[in-house]
Amino acid sequence: MRKTPEGAREPVLPRTAIPPINVADLKTYPLKRRHSKVRLSDFASSWKRGGTFKQFLRSLPDILAVKTLREVVHAIVRAHRYGKPVILGMGAHPVKVGLNPVVVDLMERGVISAVAMNGAVVIHDFELALMGHTSEEVDAEIDSGRFGMAEETGRMLNEAIARGVKDGQGLGEAVGHYINRYKGQFPNRATSILATGARLGIPVTVHVALGTDIIHMHPSADGAAIGAGSLLDFRRLAAVVARMEGGVYLNLGSAVIMPEVFLKTVALGRNLGHDLRNITTVNMDFLSHYRPMTNVVRRPTQKGGKGYTLIGHHEIMFPLLAAAVLEELADR
Repeated sequence: MRKTPEGAREPVLPRTAIPPINVADLKTYPLKRRHSKVRLSDFASSWKRGGTFKQFLRSLPDILAVKTLREVVHAIVRAHRYGKPVILGMGAHPVKVGLNPVVVDLMERGVISAVAMNGAVVIHDFELALMGHTSEEVDAEIDSGRFGMAEETGRMLNEAIARGVKDGQGLGEAVGHYINRYKGQFPNRATSILATGARLGIPVTVHVALGTDIIHMHPSADGAAIGAGSLLDFRRLAAVVARMEGGVYLNLGSAVIMPEVFLKTVALGRNLGHDLRNITTVNMDFLSHYRPMTNVVRRPTQKGGKGYTLIGHHEIMFPLLAAAVLEELADR
């Protein structure tokens, strides 16, 4: 026993009775017989000034995200060469970071065979075609009640939707044809995904949640037309997905709406007899979200195929992917 500062006696704890393990008989094996996940042959090579983009791609390490990027590129190129759908599902952020020209170029080259978007994409695509600028300052406008109240956006888009749906068009086709019909009012229509789809006959479908888009606040909003046009677009997208065997679906920057829509199109297609066993799905975003990982990458490929994730800023990752696809297509 030993005394504490107050004079009380404290018991001495016994030493442990378990001795350290004896490693004298440890079994080892030669390092050359062990599987290693990292090899020098997979490493990056240093950049030489003045090199080509193809040389840059080859200089990247064949590890982790680069390996995934290359596999996604191969899947897109393979689908394109065999005439299988390459479908781009997207949210609004890719538009707001300047990717319309890249998407339009891939559509015109026939690499992207269908585009599916949420309602916010329509707003920004339309405003860019009309005015050459988009994306208001929500924080600055919400307190005054001015947020979402741009007159032309609400009036013209709702007019385009109501008129097009009355003529039997889906929501995406209605707005695309509207932009092309009144081309004089849309000097920047060449950058419009909607107008490009209508011009080329490429399905561009719009999938709306009522109340999520600024045009729903305007008195000209026709809920029946918006709902009918979006439902028609859902069934059109389902028809494309049903023929997606051997094809690719890319989810670019949609955390909720498009992953949910895509999962339902897969379920509908399989219910109607399309197995969809050999499909490639890709989620591209700057954060990892539950629904894209579950409803795009994992669940649709349980029956067959592969799901991939590429995390990074849209304004870097998507142009990189597009350029890599075009380089590989040129190596035919």
